[in-house]
This record gives sequence, C-alpha cells and structure tokens, in this order.
Amino acid sequence: MLPIGDTNDDRVLTPFVNYILIALNIFVFIYYQQMGSDNIFTLGFVTVPEEILTGQDVANGILAVTPIPVHLTLLTSMFMHGSLMHLGGNMLYLWIFGDNLENRMGHLKYLGFYLLCGIIASLCHVFLTAAIGRDLLVPSLGASGAISGVLGGYLLLYPKNKVKVLAFLFVIRVPAFITLGLWIGLQIWDGYNDLSITSGTGVAYAAHIGGFFAGLILVKFFAKAIEIREIRKPFSLFR
Repeated sequence: MLPIGDTNDDRVLTPFVNYILIALNIFVFIYYQQMGSDNIFTLGFVTVPEEILTGQDVANGILAVTPIPVHLTLLTSMFMHGSLMHLGGNMLYLWIFGDNLENRMGHLKYLGFYLLCGIIASLCHVFLTAAIGRDLLVPSLGASGAISGVLGGYLLLYPKNKVKVLAFLFVIRVPAFITLGLWIGLQIWDGYNDLSITSGTGVAYAAHIGGFFAGLILVKFFAKAIEIREIRKPFSLFR
C-alpha cells in the first residue's frame, strides 16, 4: 500500500517548515549531489559509523575528506539521498504526514522534533552496526530516520485519521493506525531478516525503527498540552 494523502481538516497553520525541509532535500540532491553523480560531495557529508564512534575523519580512497566535524554528519546526511527514487519516496511521506505534526507543534518545535528524531535514528544505526560486527566504514544517508520519527508521532496523535493509499490500482481510505502499523511491522520484520545476512541489504532498518520509536516517545514533549492529554488515553482508539 502506497500512501498518497491524508486528512487535513483541522489544519490552521501553513506548514512552512515542512515545505522548506522538502525543498532543501530536493535542492541538495539536484545542486550539490548533482542528481547523485557527485560522489566526492556526497561521501564527504554522509554518516560513517567509524567516524561517529571514534570522532576521527576517515579518507581512504573511497570515503572523501569530511570538511566539517564528523559528528555534524549526523545532520548533513539527513539532507542527502542515494537516488531519485530514494528521494521521491521520502519526500512523499514527509509531504503527507509532516504538515499535521507541524500544525500541532508549531513551526520551531516541529523542526526540533524532526532533527532530533533524525539524529537518534542515525545513532541507532551506528550503534547496531557496531554491535553486530558489520563494516563500520559503510556510509549511510537519507531523511528516512527523521521521517520515521514523523510517522511515529503521527501515529500517536492521529491514529484514526484516514490515509488515502494506492492498493492494487485502487485508492482506498485506511485508518492511520493500520497504515503506519503495517509500515513499522514491515520494518521490524525486514530488519530482523537483515540481521541474518552477513553483509546486510544496504537498508538502514535500525534507523527506521529507531526513528519511529523516538517519534512515539518524543511527540508528547513537543505537542501542545491539549494533545498530551489526548494521547494519555491509550485505549480511545478502540472505543
């Protein structure tokens, strides 16, 4: 099922921050990454687990010199993508689900929430990579971790929102708790299977899962007080 829209009936704020985040991701991919062809730029700003764990830049003929403190790549890697499909999928999810959270949190809180979820997601990937003994020099990039945090926050604040999804050439409306519940379930399943493959699939499932649960936990600290009271009713979804 591919989400293509959702309910925005209660939106009162124009989601400027969400628009800017989408525009920045597209601009970086087109202008700086040259549609994914500029490997020198890309490899200079990606997150490399070895660099994050040691604090030392690694330039080995494959990885480029990082022109900024290596820990800042936890932020810069959030705005780069490996392909046009990677970018398009991430921006679609951000376009659909991000505006609702910005409407509830306000512009600055939403930005802080997004960036914090992205950093936590990247750290989850770094530490799991080290824990299972995978190659620490394999870089990661993309907005997926931060957007996963948005999905986690959305699930908690808007479990009953109807999400329009494309399924077998038909457009149907499905409650968010089903759409996003299936999404995180698939990430956990694929991530578990990925652990059994020596070199992995190349997808940072730990970042997706870590970002999602970071969003679930952090959303109550960023949402307005009235929303906090609402999400303290764990079983209201089924009433």
